[in-house]
Amino acid sequence: MVAVAALLWWVYGTLKDKGQLEWALWKPFFSGSEAWSTYIWPGLENTLKAAALAVIIALPLGAILGIARLSDHVWVRVPAAIVVEFFRSIPVLVLMIFGLALFAEYTNVSSDDRPLYAVVTGLVLYNASVLAEIVRAGILALPKGQSEAAMAIGLRKGQVMRTILLPQAVTTMLPAIVSQLVVILKDTALGGAVLTFPELLASANTMSGYYGANVIASFTVVAVIYIALNFLLTSFASWLERRLRRAKKSTGAVLKADDTEAAGTGTGAA
Repeated sequence: MVAVAALLWWVYGTLKDKGQLEWALWKPFFSGSEAWSTYIWPGLENTLKAAALAVIIALPLGAILGIARLSDHVWVRVPAAIVVEFFRSIPVLVLMIFGLALFAEYTNVSSDDRPLYAVVTGLVLYNASVLAEIVRAGILALPKGQSEAAMAIGLRKGQVMRTILLPQAVTTMLPAIVSQLVVILKDTALGGAVLTFPELLASANTMSGYYGANVIASFTVVAVIYIALNFLLTSFASWLERRLRRAKKSTGAVLKADDTEAAGTGTGAA
């Protein structure tokens, strides 16, 4: 703690000596709404839009690929494994660049919408592959007795996966899934850095130039926004995980005293 306090004091002193703590540099964010309405809110809206679209597509696609990798059929398992390993091995930025070239060359998507499409495409292809591995690992982590017992009572493999394995694996996979969702949210910034996608970080870059090169102030505000968004996401995931665990613990039926007495009476009569 002493080392951290010393580091923070050094950072504060350095910024103060360089004039980065002058009120004129921070004023646009605390007096008036021009900076927020012109730069921050539009950039945040684009960031959330790209992240939400990527999550909505990547989550079910990753689940399908992860389950397909566990299939008994070679013609299902091998192609799924090739897709996952291929896209998981390519940097997400390369996938975005390829997506931009693909939409420009072979589609009628307007030049204004291409960056968004390319960002979402890259995020979906990469993160769906990673989520597929999370799903596969979460299912394989369950005891084999779960599936063996289910098959012993006559359930087919699809029924076992849908009703027995996946519901139990969701709680185990949730922390890793949320971590990947945080990665999706942050990786939208790659689109602004390379593809001119007007997301939050790109808006901060433009904003710092407009307000007299207040780079430190602009990027500090953006960093706080990213931290707040990721904190809300992880907090929601923690709450959901606790709720799922409590629901599992409280699934047992509770007998009333009358029911117990009736059961005892019936047994004695028998």
